[in-house]
Amino acid sequence: MRIAVGLGKKGGEERLAQQGVSRRDFLKFCTAVAVTMGLGPSMATEVAAALTNRRASVVYLHCAECTGCSEALLRTCKPFIDSLILDTISLDYHETIMAAAGEAAEAALEQAISNPEGFICVVEGAIPLALDGKYGYVGGHTMLDLCKRVLPKAKAVVTMGTCAAYGGVQAAKPNPTGAVGVNECFARLGMDVKAINIPGCPPNPLNLVGTLVAFLQNKEIKLDDLGRPLMFYGQSVHDLCERRAHFDAGEFAPSFDSEEARKGWCLYDLGCKGPSTYNNCPKALFNETNWPVRAGHPCIGCSEPNFWDDLSPFYQN
Repeated sequence: MRIAVGLGKKGGEERLAQQGVSRRDFLKFCTAVAVTMGLGPSMATEVAAALTNRRASVVYLHCAECTGCSEALLRTCKPFIDSLILDTISLDYHETIMAAAGEAAEAALEQAISNPEGFICVVEGAIPLALDGKYGYVGGHTMLDLCKRVLPKAKAVVTMGTCAAYGGVQAAKPNPTGAVGVNECFARLGMDVKAINIPGCPPNPLNLVGTLVAFLQNKEIKLDDLGRPLMFYGQSVHDLCERRAHFDAGEFAPSFDSEEARKGWCLYDLGCKGPSTYNNCPKALFNETNWPVRAGHPCIGCSEPNFWDDLSPFYQN
């Protein structure tokens, strides 16, 4: 894994070529991002320009989470994340994959948040508030104090995953750590920080990249009442699902091992939460390959607030 501390250097396409990523592969990725954003394939060149004209400095913080969102991001293929995202976006701090440790890591963070050209902050994980944040520490600092120090300085704040957006599984009952999402945390603190939410467990990495591209292009990012970009979360999973025709026809699989399930009948009777879940999973496939319902598993509503409590048990409706 190659981690570059570039603080906004130019020449993204040249660096990609040096890493063996052809312009064709790069534009293919940009086309996928453009389509996910609802812009259409013809806008791929604009996406490419946003990613290569000026590398945005990104500070990626980890709070209470399982690192699954980072895993999803790092496993993006065609081309691989280390050859593409890390050569077009200057990922200047990421506790899981950065080479630096200890004092060197602290220095990298301080350098990034002191960058006169500013930075974008991505947060993964809920913020524990109980006992003044003492349930979660990074580098000797509580996650709460770290976020209070970094987020108000950012040009934009983006949550990656449902835990950072709404608390997620960390906030499931009885929630002994007092875990909350970023926006709720700063609302309680009375601090002026408003994050764009990219929920999911994990979310599709294209939704994060598309949000960063829109910000770099100075485009207005329209949000729903839960702080999610409408370009990714404006339709329900149910409305986009390839099994919708079976739902309309009243054709429901009675069990996972049934012939009806193998034929692709609707999984609603097996617990699918697609009608009450807003996400673009059927449209923006993971690694351009698949998504849970196509693979035969019901949607569990993971991009919705309190899904762990409100939408469980996951195999019943």
